[in-house]
Amino acid sequence: MTLEAGTIVTLTVKNEQEYGWFLMDEEENAVLLHRSEVREGFNPDEPVDVFLYQDHSGRLAATMDKPLMTLGEYAWTEVVGEEVNHLGVFVSIGISKDALVSEDDLPYKYEVRPIEGDKLYCTLKLDKNGRLFAKPATEETIWDIAKRANKTDLNRSFTGIVYRTGKAGSWIITDEQHRAFLHPTEREDEPRVGQTVEGRIIDVHDDGSINVSLLGRRHERQLEDSEKVYEYLMSRSGKMPYSDKSLPEEIEKRFGLSKGAFKRALGKLMKEGKAYQEDGWTYEGTKPTSES
Repeated sequence: MTLEAGTIVTLTVKNEQEYGWFLMDEEENAVLLHRSEVREGFNPDEPVDVFLYQDHSGRLAATMDKPLMTLGEYAWTEVVGEEVNHLGVFVSIGISKDALVSEDDLPYKYEVRPIEGDKLYCTLKLDKNGRLFAKPATEETIWDIAKRANKTDLNRSFTGIVYRTGKAGSWIITDEQHRAFLHPTEREDEPRVGQTVEGRIIDVHDDGSINVSLLGRRHERQLEDSEKVYEYLMSRSGKMPYSDKSLPEEIEKRFGLSKGAFKRALGKLMKEGKAYQEDGWTYEGTKPTSES
């Protein structure tokens, strides 16, 4: 059996060289333990547990550092940089050399690919040439670790990490390990894979998965929306050609709001005496009374 990257093995010292020690297994397959990879407790006269990986020259090497995971095991890894030719991202696996997540395992849309500091739930795999890569968890694996949410979780806040994204929306694993779905209508911007997000639970399904929203609760959103509308109104010297009679597409284009959200925001401003409507326009202040 040959030595394989991505595994932890127990080897014995064959001999010492200038750059470190050559270790060997029972079949006398040898691998170098560089001096920089030696840790406390190393004794050349005793067997040593090491993790095998490829060094920067592509050669099989050993380290006494314990990785976050081995072949077939999963762990959360942090993105530490992008491959120079945009062919993937590197994640830290707990040793001196980072592992590459191939672009084949990342979203097609570059804008939602993970960036430095994001986190991916990964395992280690070997390609057909025996090179070591990190691979994000499949949907099946996420289901294996997911825990059921209860109906009592409805409306609770959550924090989680996006693990998959697509046209239908985004999928998240929460800190409580609930599998969550985020519909595009429940967020302002599409989150990246690996990004940590916060929001609230808006539905709990019979299978224990949940639907979530990254938008504020209604009263919070109404306050934000009314401030946005009022700010635009004042930027036009207190009058604007928009009212609750305006077309939905006009409102969406100007304010980025649905017509319903715009009407609620406008209603709040009118109730507070900050705005009034007349002939399809909205004006700052209260409506002047007619002289008798």
